[in-house]
Amino acid sequence: MRYLNRRRIEAVVFLALLIGFFSFMASYMTLNHLLSSLMNTAHDLLLNTVFYILAITVLAGALGKLMIEFGVVRLLEFLLAPFMKPLFNLPGVAAMGGLMTFFSDNPAIISLAKDKNFSSYFHKYQLLSLTNFGTAFGMGLVVITFMIGKGFFLPAIIGLIGATIGAIFSTRIMQMFIKKILPKEELNFHKDLEEKISFRSEGSTFMRALNATLDGGKQGVDLGIAIIPGVLIISTLVMLLTFGPADASIGYQGLPYEGVPVLPKLGSYVGWLFRWLFGFKNAELIAFPITSLGAVGAALSLVPKFIQENIIGANEIAVFTAMGMCWSGYLSTHTAMLDSLNHRELTSRALISHTIGGLAAGISAHYIIVLLSFFHLI
Repeated sequence: MRYLNRRRIEAVVFLALLIGFFSFMASYMTLNHLLSSLMNTAHDLLLNTVFYILAITVLAGALGKLMIEFGVVRLLEFLLAPFMKPLFNLPGVAAMGGLMTFFSDNPAIISLAKDKNFSSYFHKYQLLSLTNFGTAFGMGLVVITFMIGKGFFLPAIIGLIGATIGAIFSTRIMQMFIKKILPKEELNFHKDLEEKISFRSEGSTFMRALNATLDGGKQGVDLGIAIIPGVLIISTLVMLLTFGPADASIGYQGLPYEGVPVLPKLGSYVGWLFRWLFGFKNAELIAFPITSLGAVGAALSLVPKFIQENIIGANEIAVFTAMGMCWSGYLSTHTAMLDSLNHRELTSRALISHTIGGLAAGISAHYIIVLLSFFHLI
């Protein structure tokens, strides 16, 4: 009986919030224009943004799989391994985790962490901190390729540097939290292996290249399809709360991206803070990092509109790239990974650590841009 009462209360609260939202929006736009803008925005995002991102994920997936198949990722792992311990307090093989998520998506780190051959290199606290390390680079190749495709090569690279700095903060803070909680015997659990993990494949060079290209492209399709709900639902909602009428002199017409600028209004109260931290000059830009928390693919869909509105430049792209990579849907990934490792109780600490890491990523990217601008290098 108590469960039924709670469900009824939830239903009433949900309906009240839903009706309140639509009533608020319709009071400015009228219900007819609100529904038209809602559908037109989702349709425009599907045609002009989702399919563009889908094409990038297919090509990036094929490239990433080829690099794994022919040992480029292992070479990068070898080159990056010396930096893992001093920067992240992780064994050198952890570089593989970062590269796998960079070339694919956050869930790649889950499958690696559960691989006993891989996890044996880690102390328990280090293994659990992979939650933060891996997700800091999720969909990195897609994000960077998207930004470069919009004509921002150097800012995208600076964003990658910022994401790396964010990963350092996130991973180190998470390790600090874990050491205070885990029993001493679990902290010291570690087993050295003489052989490194290996990914062997068989067949002729042509067949390996063909299979890798097709398999990587297929994974890219799956990833591109997976981001559609996030883009159409989250981005449409964010757009409705970010931009006003297309033509203020005419008023609302039911066009795509028309809405009530609630987020800019709220952002204006702390605009000084965002200018100081990230160099944002327009309150609308706060929509990108907020959307990245749930789905970076959805956040990327905001960029073309910002470019059209002429409110972003090299600094904003660098900050977007850094925070987009670092915050690429970590709200869902951290829970799933820690649950798979039987440490769900650490989820809140992982989220706190990664929130700080994402902020550090954006701040670092901004001030790198400031430094380069001071010396007239950008």
